[in-house]
Amino acid sequence: MQINPIQNKSILTRTTGYLKSVCSHSLNPYRGCGFGNSSCGQGCYVRSNTWITRGREWGSFVDVKINDLYSKTVDREKSWAHRQSMPFSIFMSSSTDPWQPAEKNYRITRKALQAMRITPPDEIILQTHSSTILEDIDLIDELCRSCKLRVHISIEGDRDRLPGLPPPPCSVASRIRALEQLSSRGIFTVICLSPLHPLKDADLFFRRLKSAGASAVIIDHFILGDGSSDGSRTQKTSLPAIMKNVMPESIHLSYRDKVIDIARNYLPTGVSAAGFAGNYS
Repeated sequence: MQINPIQNKSILTRTTGYLKSVCSHSLNPYRGCGFGNSSCGQGCYVRSNTWITRGREWGSFVDVKINDLYSKTVDREKSWAHRQSMPFSIFMSSSTDPWQPAEKNYRITRKALQAMRITPPDEIILQTHSSTILEDIDLIDELCRSCKLRVHISIEGDRDRLPGLPPPPCSVASRIRALEQLSSRGIFTVICLSPLHPLKDADLFFRRLKSAGASAVIIDHFILGDGSSDGSRTQKTSLPAIMKNVMPESIHLSYRDKVIDIARNYLPTGVSAAGFAGNYS
């Protein structure tokens, strides 16, 4: 893994495309991801983003944005969002994991959250695959009192590993324990099945999430969920074939809809971009 400290020009990016209906800005503390060679990285849509990869193999690099850009640009970007008659809302992160391995050394995510204590956004979504988020639970708890905050924990399915995929960055059990600790603080915590993997026992899984304190779930299939209209980005990876081998129906949107119907028996449920924007039914 190549780690590259960089002086980046910006850290708050005005959203377009899939995220435009979700928030006004994204914030990525890193470029690239130390989880790129784990299960979540295999189907990650960012693999096809040439602006980020710049010819490098996904999972082989992490660029660390070492300069404090939130404090330098927050006033300008907050004013811009309000001029558009929208809340200054941040998705952290859209193309990397804020609590990936590099965070243990560089603490770029923590520094950004600390800066938000001084100039908070109106809303923030914190999304991760890792229980390492708990290292910042006190800071997150504090931010809940100054802005509307949601934590999104990605758990694609109820299996730790699909045959043919590498292991995940963090076990399902560890992520559910993180859910329990966050929800016990009253932090609004959402489980994201994104992209949805084949489930062994959907009813049992959603009961488990409800018991652990989930506030809601989001169901997002790679079709319509990877930034393309037909899942073509993900089709370039091994994930669809692996899913098909486990459960043939899982590669179709009809499977997503079946899981949504089950999830709604247990928890408020969001679908794709509308779910990420906080709309549940």
